[in-house]
Amino acid sequence: MCGITGWVDWERDMMQQSAVLERMSATLQYRGPDAKGIWLSPRAGFAHRRLIVIDPVSGAQPMVFDNGAQTYTLTYNGEIYNFRELRSELETRGHSFRTQSDTEVILHAYVEWGEACAEHLNGIFAFGLWDESRQKLLLVRDHLGVKPLFYAQRGSAIIFGSELKALFQHPLVKPEVDADGIADIFVASIIHTPGFGYYHDVHEVRPGHLITFEREQTRDIQYWSLRSAPHSDDEETTSQHILALLQDTVKRQLIADVPIVSMLSGGLDSSALTALAAQEFRNNGQQLETYSIDFKESAEYFTGNDMRPSLDAPWVKRVAEYTRTRHHTITVDTPELLDNLLVPLYAHDVPGMGQIETSLYLIFKAMKENATVALSGESADEVFGGYPWYHYDEVMQANIFPWLVMMLRSDMMSRFPSMLAPDVLQKARPQEYIMRRYQEAQSEVPLLDGESAQESKRREILYMGLTRWLPLLLDRKDRMSMASGFEVRVPFCDHRLVQYVWNIPWDMKNVDSIEKGILRRALRGILPEDARMRRKSAYPSSQHPGYVKGVCERALQILNDPNAAIRPLIDVPAWQAIATRQGPELSQDFAISPLERIIQLEAWITSYQVRFI
Repeated sequence: MCGITGWVDWERDMMQQSAVLERMSATLQYRGPDAKGIWLSPRAGFAHRRLIVIDPVSGAQPMVFDNGAQTYTLTYNGEIYNFRELRSELETRGHSFRTQSDTEVILHAYVEWGEACAEHLNGIFAFGLWDESRQKLLLVRDHLGVKPLFYAQRGSAIIFGSELKALFQHPLVKPEVDADGIADIFVASIIHTPGFGYYHDVHEVRPGHLITFEREQTRDIQYWSLRSAPHSDDEETTSQHILALLQDTVKRQLIADVPIVSMLSGGLDSSALTALAAQEFRNNGQQLETYSIDFKESAEYFTGNDMRPSLDAPWVKRVAEYTRTRHHTITVDTPELLDNLLVPLYAHDVPGMGQIETSLYLIFKAMKENATVALSGESADEVFGGYPWYHYDEVMQANIFPWLVMMLRSDMMSRFPSMLAPDVLQKARPQEYIMRRYQEAQSEVPLLDGESAQESKRREILYMGLTRWLPLLLDRKDRMSMASGFEVRVPFCDHRLVQYVWNIPWDMKNVDSIEKGILRRALRGILPEDARMRRKSAYPSSQHPGYVKGVCERALQILNDPNAAIRPLIDVPAWQAIATRQGPELSQDFAISPLERIIQLEAWITSYQVRFI
């Protein structure tokens, strides 16, 4: 994995702009701590920060391919899991290669297929490619949006990067936030808006899209989307096909020239990947290492609920012993969580999601000491419909994002006031903003002719999860891992698996009267029976009262400061009342998150010098 950035300008001599590109690149150093590079041409400049995973000797970037008549340059972040098959196919078409890297394969794929090259890739990727002869920039992002890519167009200039902070080092891009930006940032922990870059006139390349920029025109092309069609396979065939896809995906994603490990929570998804990866390791005479997270005194303060019915630790031990991995538990203490509370802010360049991200950063930081790459079970719940809200009757009747129905069930949620002051609330209208974004998502759902109204609603609910909820989790995992110079691979995001499962009927997805039943059937004989049938339990959080106390105290320092930058934006007395109460309910279901957000918002406005327009 890496950090990429670049600047194309058809009216400026880019050969003189190395200093700006150096500054842009420097912001991404932690994404690529192993190497760096800059490339300049008269109209384009690329920069790259490299985390070495494949071909450490000859995979340096930006990479240039010159066939004598044409020149192509690439800056790329990600992994192409089918690069060996693509390389063989391209060789049969007359291409020759000088490296063993997947980077060079992308360049040759573009030479062979042009913009259609994206349709041939299987992996997680974001890249910028400059076609010198056509004076054309191509920005491409992977199918599910695992790897980030932002851009801004300012006159004749296109500025892009893996993270917003790289764009802010360019003199034409300012941290300005308009009404939609305020609304989006204040709801960004519950919905993701594809294509929206938080800041004024800054954009995100949407998942499954490529954008071409030429002097006279810009084109946004969707090269991949979910296709709805009748599912004709029976249950046994379906479960076997799912297993075959997972086995192939895991095998592909174990390719690396650096140590690779697996995350293990004891839940179905990470346990499945661990079991499949451990078998591949044993086939090669090796032992897989696995990692889980726990919180100090978690057993003492744990209270179960619908989202998190049981502690992970006993299940982690059960699966690790069954799959014969060498397991490591990373135990996080309250002071560590408090000390690193602002890491998500600086990783996202907007306020993050609090301890659910901070703890991820801490486990990745610990894993980095022994490895560079890990497998993770992210997205299985979105693909197979595993969350509790997929199974609530009221979700089927609601015209709102399905997870918000669950959140509104919480008494604590209903007690929280709006985060915004009345005048800001009037300007941003976050509830209207959420409804507008919901209707946009609703209009995109690829419905199937002949389906019942109930089946269509199910399809809509699953689409919302894949396109507006999953991106939050993928972004969280990318930013927290890359903040540690660590790569995370997500096999359940393989677009072949996502497409196949998309059309499996709801009753078959939940065969045997349990969520993700068809996935559980696919894993018969792969996992111990009790672990295979363990009910969904969400990513853990600390319920320690010391953490609640620490967050409330820090929030109160800000709320009681008459010069705090956040004061004009929020209803200060209402938030002071919540932070002062410090009730035990704040330790449940991430109820402390809004106060974590107050702390991050204050730091965001001051450190980024945000201007509201």
